[in-house]
Amino acid sequence: MAKEKVILAYSGGLDTSVLACWLKETYDYDVIAVCCNAGQQEDFDAIEEKAIATGAVKAITLDIREEFITDYIYPTLKAGAIYENEYMLGTSMARPLMAKKLVEVAEEEGAYIIAHGCTGKGNDQVRFETTIKALNPAIKIIAPWRFWDFESREDLIEYAAAHNIPISQTTKKIYSRDENIWHISHEGGELENPWNEHFDTIHVLSVPPEKAPDEPTYIDIDFEKGIPVGLNGKKMDPINILTKLNELGSKNGVGTIDIIENRLVGMKSRGVYETPGGTILFTAHSGLEQLILDRDTTQYKAIVAQKFAQLVYDGLWFTPLREAISAFVDVTQSQVTGTVKMKLYKGCARVAAKKSPYSLYNEEFATFSKDEVYNQQDAEGFINLFSLPLKIRAIQKETVEGGSKKHETLERKVLKGGDFIR
Repeated sequence: MAKEKVILAYSGGLDTSVLACWLKETYDYDVIAVCCNAGQQEDFDAIEEKAIATGAVKAITLDIREEFITDYIYPTLKAGAIYENEYMLGTSMARPLMAKKLVEVAEEEGAYIIAHGCTGKGNDQVRFETTIKALNPAIKIIAPWRFWDFESREDLIEYAAAHNIPISQTTKKIYSRDENIWHISHEGGELENPWNEHFDTIHVLSVPPEKAPDEPTYIDIDFEKGIPVGLNGKKMDPINILTKLNELGSKNGVGTIDIIENRLVGMKSRGVYETPGGTILFTAHSGLEQLILDRDTTQYKAIVAQKFAQLVYDGLWFTPLREAISAFVDVTQSQVTGTVKMKLYKGCARVAAKKSPYSLYNEEFATFSKDEVYNQQDAEGFINLFSLPLKIRAIQKETVEGGSKKHETLERKVLKGGDFIR
């Protein structure tokens, strides 16, 4: 009789390396390890070999980089969604896509169980499982961190040593990291004490700002309908654009944050995130929107962006609300086309210049020099109407506090339009 199959979300890191062996040992399942290449700097052939060596009967690597950028990063970028004003959702955006791929492999392999190595304290367990339930509720889920006997990563390191499982983590080098083409995150170790300043040695993608070049780097980013399409006038595909911006941002120390965030499961956690290319893109995109979007759209889109960020952070990508917000965002991006010149210097990415054929900025109207298009006397009538509620409130206040005679005097002044000196 054939063994039951389990699809394991596999990275080759500490948790999933132990998990491949543990699943076989505990349940005697046929473990199929699925690794998603989202742009992390790994030897995927070695990861597959390791999966087989530690208990998997089959190992699959899926290249999801372009789909990750076009279908997850770009909608989030266009929305301007940043969680709690700082976190650019690198892990949050990737998890729904990875879970989607796990479901697809499970259906292809005839498996009805998916296992993951997310802890019971983290957000990723929610992101994986909400996606799985949204796409195929018949699939069962194994989340060992919620019930197995291990209580810490130190326990996993001991298990790995006892079972000859090769790992890179030690009790002295115990950061929990997640990397993809958008970012890398760092948690754990000395970061768990918020009074500890993170060490420069924690950096994987970027140099600290103090070690960045003394000369700035300039780069032009071309956008079409809110999507980056080229650098310095040269058309490029999504992977190459982000790879190049990561290279330039990393060199100039751009995009590293150290934050305390509010997890979905209720606790606060500290993370150091490196998002070099993403920081450049968000800043450039926002700068271009300033030229093009009207005030009401800009303000309402900011409200929508906050909600979009929360949905992504909470693992609710495959929901009607997220899809509806994306539809609204796409309308706002119909004219977000143009070029932004970015200046990168010592950890800072700022907009140096920008242009668009759809710009609402009109120098003739905005100039402080003489113009032929704006009658400054028009402002008087506008201000009278704009401030009318305040005048009426003042009349009401004087009526209550100052008596009717004083009220009549004030009202006559108001009806005459007030006293203006010309």
